[in-house]
Amino acid sequence: MKAIVATRYGTPDVLTLTDRPDPKVGPDSVLVRVKCAGVNPVDWKILEGKMDGVLRVHFPLTPGWDVAGVVERVGVAVTELAAGDEVVGYVREDHVQDGTYAELVAAPIRTVARKAKALDWRQAAGLPLAGLTALQALDALAVRGDDVVLVHAASGGVGSLAVQIARARGARVIGTAGAANHAHVRELGGEPVAYGDGLVDRVRAIAPDGVDAIVDFGGGIVATAAALLRANAGGAPRLASIVDGTVKQAGGRYVFVRPSTRDLETLGALADAGKLAVPIAEAFPLARAAEALDKSRQGHTRGKIVLDVA
Repeated sequence: MKAIVATRYGTPDVLTLTDRPDPKVGPDSVLVRVKCAGVNPVDWKILEGKMDGVLRVHFPLTPGWDVAGVVERVGVAVTELAAGDEVVGYVREDHVQDGTYAELVAAPIRTVARKAKALDWRQAAGLPLAGLTALQALDALAVRGDDVVLVHAASGGVGSLAVQIARARGARVIGTAGAANHAHVRELGGEPVAYGDGLVDRVRAIAPDGVDAIVDFGGGIVATAAALLRANAGGAPRLASIVDGTVKQAGGRYVFVRPSTRDLETLGALADAGKLAVPIAEAFPLARAAEALDKSRQGHTRGKIVLDVA
């Protein structure tokens, strides 16, 4: 098979498109013929060695955790799926080596689910990591229909999905974003406010009593959370972050996304119900994976970057 490979840590220019052996398929895994792969900031962070303190990385390394494709073969113990099924997956194992920037991926059954019919291949590939992160952050705070939720970095790949999921639950959503993305946040169902100095005043201007919960996808808001959150009847602050470890010192939750078939099914059901769209910023062919990672490294992308594989 063709795959994107790095033989050492470095910037995206160390990546090459090369031939690799087809993956072995374990008893509880499925072999997926990849249609599209999602690109996430964690991919270039792993490539640059920035995650070496928490993840076991082996070379040669193929990046990528997000996949959308067709099951080609199932492991001997798999009963949930069959050859020909269309699936999505957040294919993260306990070590990093055989990623999704490839024509074939062996995915543990616990990491995949059937693809939502409402999503095309690009949208499906952009959903797993970002969608699971958004969903699990909101679940960590038990966000419900009578809540006012502040989504920090609401126009990014994760934030744009969190806005929609919270709205689908009936919550009122206030989303921080740059001025150029305010219209986008409104389209998603959120009420935009600008980043930066004066954020507390701007939020309080439209939510005088404060907000019930804050999900942080951009960083830099934990220190001001106490001035924005309503009292939680003596409980822990309803504050979660995926980027700022100091959130735990503030009494909140740090969220690192986990694979979950059930959660992928929840996201798919929302998409098929017309309540969750996956904005695509740009698509690159597999051979241009280095360019896609460079685009991700620049930040401020509205929506998801994906790779077209087949």
